[in-house]
Amino acid sequence: MSIEKVRKYFKKEGIGGRILEFDVSSATVELAARALNCEPCRIAKTLSFHVGDRVILIVLAGDAKIDNKKYKAQFGMKARMLSREETGPLVGYDVGGICPFAVNEGVEVYLDRSLKRFQTVYPACGSANSAIELTIPELERYACSKGWVDLSKI
Repeated sequence: MSIEKVRKYFKKEGIGGRILEFDVSSATVELAARALNCEPCRIAKTLSFHVGDRVILIVLAGDAKIDNKKYKAQFGMKARMLSREETGPLVGYDVGGICPFAVNEGVEVYLDRSLKRFQTVYPACGSANSAIELTIPELERYACSKGWVDLSKI
């Protein structure tokens, strides 16, 4: 459950050398933006939820929040985030380093439309001090995503 899992995944994809590691924490949107010297909205944060007995991840822009009405319309139930204790075992990454790459089997990943306004975004890479800059087509390619959704409000 670490950056090593992502490093191995990206090495197979030929982009392992693009992972950025910091001497400071990038565990929150604000900390990641500071470490990367970019606007917080360009951080691609990954949130984890229960949907019945399934686990889903939603990747959205750093300035976006989940719109509860849209979420309920999409998944048929109220949004219920995983607890800090559940996240690592269920997703494969701990809070602060959750990413949409090489997730545990059965975890569903969705990309939120709030990301589409940027040419590049910075998702985490499995640790609380890492990120990678990806274009939106690269994010689509490398994330283990089921597709795009509209679940956010900005």
